[in-house]
Amino acid sequence: MIIVDNAVLSDDLQEQHFVCDLTKCKGACCVEGDLGAPLEKEELQILTDSVPEVMPYLPPEGQAAIKDQGAYVIDEEGDYSTPTINGRECAYAYYDNDQTLKCGIEQAYLDGKVNWQKPISCHLYPIRITKYDHYDALNYDRWDICSDACKLGDKLKVPVYKFLKGPLTRKYGEEWYKKLEQTIAEKE
Repeated sequence: MIIVDNAVLSDDLQEQHFVCDLTKCKGACCVEGDLGAPLEKEELQILTDSVPEVMPYLPPEGQAAIKDQGAYVIDEEGDYSTPTINGRECAYAYYDNDQTLKCGIEQAYLDGKVNWQKPISCHLYPIRITKYDHYDALNYDRWDICSDACKLGDKLKVPVYKFLKGPLTRKYGEEWYKKLEQTIAEKE
């Protein structure tokens, strides 16, 4: 276990290797599963405000799902997530020319249309955060659709926490990430 401020990280984030390989998985994480992308409460208004600029990036089915379900949905446990198209792919996803699922929110961000990159749960994947009263638990979410990412990570020798430096810094800040690197260095 690795503890940095109010975050408790699984040792897997240091010990396991991971590098997304979109050429192999084709963005399967945007379509697999039983819900859309998890959303944090503070992301709801940002997402709602971004919808008009993001809609042109989405296929008609995604646009219809958002018009029908709203910018986000609430599940039976009271958690927030992105809407889906017929219970499958995220309504904010689109297929590129190679039939790889990409994020319409992220493309709008890259094009300078919105200033929010995408939900932090997507950006941090394969890390999943469970929030408790006094700390966040960060765990490595193993999923067979990411087996090629694990193979590429092993080949390149990139630990999960290093692959996700940008998203972890986005979530917790630069100083926090420096503390994480220092804590891991002291463990080795």
